[in-house]
Amino acid sequence: MLSAARRRTRRTPWLQLLSALLELGQGKAELVRHSERAWASVTFSGTRHSVVLVFTGEEAVAAGEALIDALPDHEFSIPGQLVADAAVVRVDHTAPPQPRLEVGVEVLMLDEV
Repeated sequence: MLSAARRRTRRTPWLQLLSALLELGQGKAELVRHSERAWASVTFSGTRHSVVLVFTGEEAVAAGEALIDALPDHEFSIPGQLVADAAVVRVDHTAPPQPRLEVGVEVLMLDEV
């Protein structure tokens, strides 16, 4: 059993997930929101992550569209975690004068044992 102090300092892998998503977005995304909640089934445990990224400008929107295309087949490499599901759950395009793309992503990460 972890002590209370150790539980507070134990890092979750969400920063590694965010880093991977930003890389998929070619460094053109801005993090708007992240939430994380525990997830468990009879045989697995892990976390479900909701992430909202915004891409502003033509070049950034193109990078966001590339992220949308690549995400379903992307192989994440996060130590101690298995990404069981990664899906785009919401896309909102805004037209010129300043093109903007907001992308909502849901990711289920399972703890490797």
